[in-house]
Amino acid sequence: MTIEKNGFGRQFFARWIEGACRFAWVIIIGTALLTGGALFYAVNNVSVDASVDKMLSPSLPFRQNEIAINEAFPLSNGTLSVIVEARTAEQTDDAADRLAKALRARTDRFKSIFYPEGLAFLRQNGLLYLDQDEIESLADRLAEAQPLLAGISADPTLRGLADILSLTLENATADSATAFGPALRKIMATVTALEKGENARLSWQTLLSDDTDEETASRRFIVVQPVVDFGSLSPVAEAMKVIRDVTATLGFDTDETVRVRVTGTQLMRQEELQTVKDGMGLVGILSFTIVIVLLALGLRSVRMVIATLMTLVVGLILTAAFAIAAFSALNLISVAFAVLFIGLSVDFGIHFTLRSREEMTGGTSTSDALREAAKGVGGPLLLSAVAAALGFLSFLPTDYRGVSELGVISGAGMFIALVANMTLLPALLYVMRVRAAGQLGGASARNPLRGLIQSHARKIVTGAAIIGIGAAAITPFAQFDEDPLNLRDPNSPSVATLLDLLKDPRTEPYSAELLVQDLATADQLARHLKTLPEVKNATTISNLVPANQDAKKEIIEETALVLIPVFGGPGDTPPLSDKERETALASLQTALKAPSAGVLPDAGNLAAALAKLPATAEARKQLEEALLGDFPLFRDRLSDLMQPDGITLETIPPPLRDRQISKDGRALVTIKPRDDLRNADARRQFAAAVQKVTPTASGSAIRYSAVKDAVVGSFQQAAVLAIIMIIILLFAVLRRISEVLMVLSPLALAVVITVAVTVLFKTPFNLANIIVLPLILGLGVAFGIHIVLRHRDGGDVKMLETSTPRAVLFSALTTIGSFGALTLSNHPGTASMGYLLTLSVSLTMLCTLIVLPALLELFGARKTDGQPPQ
Repeated sequence: MTIEKNGFGRQFFARWIEGACRFAWVIIIGTALLTGGALFYAVNNVSVDASVDKMLSPSLPFRQNEIAINEAFPLSNGTLSVIVEARTAEQTDDAADRLAKALRARTDRFKSIFYPEGLAFLRQNGLLYLDQDEIESLADRLAEAQPLLAGISADPTLRGLADILSLTLENATADSATAFGPALRKIMATVTALEKGENARLSWQTLLSDDTDEETASRRFIVVQPVVDFGSLSPVAEAMKVIRDVTATLGFDTDETVRVRVTGTQLMRQEELQTVKDGMGLVGILSFTIVIVLLALGLRSVRMVIATLMTLVVGLILTAAFAIAAFSALNLISVAFAVLFIGLSVDFGIHFTLRSREEMTGGTSTSDALREAAKGVGGPLLLSAVAAALGFLSFLPTDYRGVSELGVISGAGMFIALVANMTLLPALLYVMRVRAAGQLGGASARNPLRGLIQSHARKIVTGAAIIGIGAAAITPFAQFDEDPLNLRDPNSPSVATLLDLLKDPRTEPYSAELLVQDLATADQLARHLKTLPEVKNATTISNLVPANQDAKKEIIEETALVLIPVFGGPGDTPPLSDKERETALASLQTALKAPSAGVLPDAGNLAAALAKLPATAEARKQLEEALLGDFPLFRDRLSDLMQPDGITLETIPPPLRDRQISKDGRALVTIKPRDDLRNADARRQFAAAVQKVTPTASGSAIRYSAVKDAVVGSFQQAAVLAIIMIIILLFAVLRRISEVLMVLSPLALAVVITVAVTVLFKTPFNLANIIVLPLILGLGVAFGIHIVLRHRDGGDVKMLETSTPRAVLFSALTTIGSFGALTLSNHPGTASMGYLLTLSVSLTMLCTLIVLPALLELFGARKTDGQPPQ
């Protein structure tokens, strides 16, 4: 139907409102019951699937590989990394062993516990994974340190350490500096730290190498697979509680020497949702206050404000119930339907109430005013709802299921909002007997924009065209940040942990994976992938079988013979008395000051550091514990390493094999990047290079690039489809291509300026703020429809002095007020959505209230002889 004065459409809405007024209490009571039932259903059935994977179509090649890998290696799905750190490598090993053992007992919360460094297989064969020259270097260091290690093994007390050091210092030569220099430096560093009041401890593992990164050596990873509740906003909360409880039971929470941290995708998503939730308290109160104030200023009636808010809440609850009924679980994108619904439902309500208020100013009764308002805005509201719904539903055929589900929910929400604002809202206004408190339009309320637009319409349009062309020229440079890590609060524990771990060479959050039919094919593919300049390494289970094992074992066996005195200690040694410790310390200080000790550069420094320690029994006991407390753990670990069995594919234990070879013989290829893939360009280059060789590769690096392609492609596809459908709809109703173009022109201008601003200020679109685009599509079309159709009634810029531009203004301000406060959120994604929404809706409002009236002044059809333009 066309929108014409006194046409069928206007009479239909007039009769609809007459029915709403006649059965107002029936509608209000019925709606209350329906809303109550919907609220009960929603609260008891709400479920949010935090899995990002399910938001993408399973038909995408990389998703097919991901699904295949998840099915082939179920133990690797949804894991968390528990990071154990202590002052020394020995303490870390001990703490990680105890924690892994305790967590294994909690089969009710964990499907598997994988601690590779705790496997006897790796503890015996670990040295075989070093290069042969590295093993030879280690063997030389162990041989040089053998007297020191043997002496301490015979007497692992401060006395034993003092005796062997004193003997060495008394007979020191140039060779002693090479053999004992590194050990003396580490001992001196520990003593110096104690003297400064630090809780220091000597690591005997790192003592054997000057090049070892002590922070890395004192860190262990336990990979746990928790029982995940995807239907909860806290899917791993119970598992985290168990980890905290076990950590407390072991005393690690109060032990300053041990730190336990946890990270992982599921935990980061959980904390992300919690960050958003925590920030919503203040933001929610602020947003609600702003909305109330703006509605009060715009409507100038407490009753109208109450009726509009009640209608909004009812529509939101009904839309939420529909969403939950339509889909088994909402996803992290579809939950944003509330943003879209509130923005457009408030728009509908403001237009209806302000038009009603305008009709009441002449003393018209409430029912007559409501009926006349419906005749005036019913058609535009219906057209706006249909146009917005078409825009949202255009996401339905895209590969990005997250936004396609959002499109269905928001599309249905537009009709719920329309019915609510054309049924419940007039019923509430009628029973409240709302009356106008003052005049909104007419000569007494002349709009200052009218004169400006009449006088400068051509300049406004020309300036807008120049700005639009300039903005359109740089829109191709818009960026999309697909990395979810950049959307998360860097101060949340799991994200802070991951960011810290990025400095650890063993941690690589951006990689690629591929599942192939057999190991031979996997090895061949890995060799090819290694040749790519973007690839640092490509590995399969075959990499767990080291090369040159016989030669390496021979070196290790020779070293073990040299270390026999180290492993043949006396067993438990009675603790020293304080007098014995005092004597041992005095003996060591004397030896450090002997002339022969001068060949060791750090001897004098160590003597000075020891002299600064408090001369108390507690200080001497603390010194002994700091220097020798971890020696027994080190000796046991070294003993294991000196007994390698040799490694074949058949001897690799199930915990390692089952994560590399599936039950049906398929093999996993893991591909690591050469560059830092936090850089988006490097990440996309890596993904492109790998996928050029093997298009079905998956993994985080591939997924993020594919998500970008899917999201951007979905929005581009949906935008084209939406524009085509909206143009057809508008032309079918308006019957004038000029008016169709004028409805869309302000929207197009606002969109290109918004995109241009993101380019100029280097603020990329992301998975959170891109949802702003469908919102301004809906609002922009609705704003344009209202202005153009109201212009038909007036035929000139007198339309600016009606309630319509005021409704557009306060609709936009209310939307900005509702979500502009999101900029205060600690969550970067939420804050970015707030910034972009404020910008885009402001631009849409300005283009609608300034550029569109100027276009209508220059090119719009004018009213003649009191009749609407034809």
